[in-house]
Amino acid sequence: MTTRAKLTVYSALATALASLCLLPLVSEHGWLTYSFVVIAVISAVGAGLRRSPLFGWSIPIAQLLVLLLMMLIGFASSGGLGLDMMRTLTRVFADGVSDIQSYAMPAPATPGLRLILLSAVGLIAVIVDTVAVTYRRAALAGLPLLALFSVGNGLAAERGSWIWFAFAAAGYLLLLFAEGQDRATRWGRIFRGAAGTVSTGTVRPAGQMVGVLALASAVVLSVLVPQSGSGLIGGGSHESADGSGTGVGGISSGNLDPMVSLESAIVKPTDDELFTYTMDSTQADQTYLRTGSLDQFDGARWKLSSTTFSGLPATLPNPEGLRDAAVPRLETDVRIGDRLGGASWLPMPYPAASVSVPNRGEWKLDQLTRTVVPTSDKAIRGLSYHVSSLDLRPTANELRGAALAPQDIRDRYTAVPSEMPAVVAEQAKAITAGAQNDFDRATALVNYFTGPQFKYDTSITPGTGNDAIAVFLRDRRGFCVHYASAMAAMARTLNIPARVAVGFTPGDTKGSNVYTVTGRMYHAWPELYFSGYGWLRFEPTPNRGTPAKYTETTPTPTATPTAQPTSAAPSVSAAPAPSKSSACTGKQQLGDCGPQSKTANNASDGSWLPSWQLLTIVGAGVLVVLLLLAPMFWRTALRRRRLGGGGGKRGPGGPGGGGPVELTDAQVLAAWEELIDSAWDLGLAPDESRTPRSTAQRISVGSKLDAEASAATGRLALATERVMYAPSGRLTTAPVAADVRTVRQGLLAQADRRRRLRALLMPPSSVQLWWRFSDALGVARAAVGERVGRASAAVMTPLRRMFARRPKGPQG
Repeated sequence: MTTRAKLTVYSALATALASLCLLPLVSEHGWLTYSFVVIAVISAVGAGLRRSPLFGWSIPIAQLLVLLLMMLIGFASSGGLGLDMMRTLTRVFADGVSDIQSYAMPAPATPGLRLILLSAVGLIAVIVDTVAVTYRRAALAGLPLLALFSVGNGLAAERGSWIWFAFAAAGYLLLLFAEGQDRATRWGRIFRGAAGTVSTGTVRPAGQMVGVLALASAVVLSVLVPQSGSGLIGGGSHESADGSGTGVGGISSGNLDPMVSLESAIVKPTDDELFTYTMDSTQADQTYLRTGSLDQFDGARWKLSSTTFSGLPATLPNPEGLRDAAVPRLETDVRIGDRLGGASWLPMPYPAASVSVPNRGEWKLDQLTRTVVPTSDKAIRGLSYHVSSLDLRPTANELRGAALAPQDIRDRYTAVPSEMPAVVAEQAKAITAGAQNDFDRATALVNYFTGPQFKYDTSITPGTGNDAIAVFLRDRRGFCVHYASAMAAMARTLNIPARVAVGFTPGDTKGSNVYTVTGRMYHAWPELYFSGYGWLRFEPTPNRGTPAKYTETTPTPTATPTAQPTSAAPSVSAAPAPSKSSACTGKQQLGDCGPQSKTANNASDGSWLPSWQLLTIVGAGVLVVLLLLAPMFWRTALRRRRLGGGGGKRGPGGPGGGGPVELTDAQVLAAWEELIDSAWDLGLAPDESRTPRSTAQRISVGSKLDAEASAATGRLALATERVMYAPSGRLTTAPVAADVRTVRQGLLAQADRRRRLRALLMPPSSVQLWWRFSDALGVARAAVGERVGRASAAVMTPLRRMFARRPKGPQG
């Protein structure tokens, strides 16, 4: 293997090893196999083009075009041809950018994210191949490799690991070793050792040992040295409740604002199984698994107000507002899979009385909202735990007679921002005009939102702030986040304590009291406070989840509000009407019907590879291109072979550029043939009737060569005549390879652009390739005919003899 070939291989290997740092970013790793294919194809294209007479700067351009072609085949093959494929690819890429903003890590391997990952790896492969191989600057190739590692490990945050750095650095060291060997061998014979031995060996083992020790030291020190913050190796920063990123009580980063992740999970639902649970209760189909609640509304979003968390006790304090905790218990066993986001809060039926969880130190409790939050992103993966919760079953009449909430509860949970649009309070009062108590007001709000005038629509822009609520009340379209935030805000304007809960709707039964929760069951709902019973859930989202039993009563009369959004509400165009599916009946889950934006449930299905029909078309196209370029590659290889040994062995003139050399007859004749073919390619057809000296004069005069090129032509003709007419043996003459190159440069200088382009892409002398093929085909045909004749003779000769010996019958 040549040193350039080794550089190509090690460049591809370095890029492949560095790309491993992207593994923690997505939940599925099938894309990595295709990234290796992309790297291999790009490296092969670069290696092939470097053997052609193309300029070095054109090689990365060709590699980028090949990368674009692979992305079109992989992600836009179903979008038609031509510009339609580019539009499809652009749309998939835009979806990937949206997925980056929507999903927490690890994200599902959506087509958009796979396109971005493969494109990024392919682009880095092109840069590394160009810098390290085409321009032989392997040290600079570390910059794109470092960029790839930095982005991957930075996005991975706590999921990043020193092992990815070790892989990336090892690939870079291998690339440096290969370039060191290349630089050493290009010096020719180098001195090594004190004994005076001479070798063309590789870089000293001591250099390799220094590189390995440096890598080992970097990895070990990064693990042992205390870190005050995030870096390229190690975890990310922690996020505080206000989003400052400083961390709160050891809580894992990204855990304190679940609304963003919830919105993206609802807009892009998946069928991935998140967890299973076992519950032996007649209320199982009514029981939501709540992960937490957001109790503070600042006009921009609902968020968790707590900034302090305590350790998770075995027995939780009594729920806020519950008068009698001596109620039946609901026992639930939960098993978390590997699809649930690592920063997820602990799903539990509300209100939980006790939690049995392994590694209790990895969990913290917010006693105010009874939210259990992990201290690290890895705490919930594969977790199995037991929850004992209170089975509250209040009736509607009991809730109608509930006492007024304490003043501190009302002060904390009825606060609304001063800039809240007036339409929120106006519509709340209009909807509940006929209600006499807080429970009837709450059910009036539920009946209003679940009425026919509101539509479930996940294409609406997510948001829970003032403007989002005003637009939702005006357009009457949205999904559970809009319904929950709007009802909670309206309840607060009615002086009913309210907050927004997040979690999951009841799972699908698998039999034997086992239920499965998938990505389509993410949900948000309002919780309202009633003295003696604490926080109770309500379900305002139409056709989603399950209404609570205490709200399944004869609906109280509600007035249809006539108030419209005032000037405080932003002016936006109405959302398009969703198409209603006939399948939207019975128990509904997120994403079951209605308009859906692009979903992620196709992220893991199917292969990145296109259909066989498209592969056949593309393969045929590639074959046609290769056939068209075959003359160029053949002439380039033939020229390299003819002139490769044309330097000969240096004579007494020494190693100078123009001294005489000793050449064999074959080397001289090969150089002369190359001269004839070069002139042929540029428009001067060969004339076999001429002598070498006459041919040289014809080339010099016909092509108007300069003095230097004409002298080189004369030297080649003289050397050829000495070979043809003098005794065989070695010939001492000027380097014929250099003379051929001089003449060829002179021919190119005198030719116009059209002839130069034809000489490069479709050289006329390549007709010899067809002649050789025809001759070989004729020889093969003759050989086959001879063998067939022999086989026929071997079979027919005995038969003729047998019939010749057959006795004749009696003659009359």
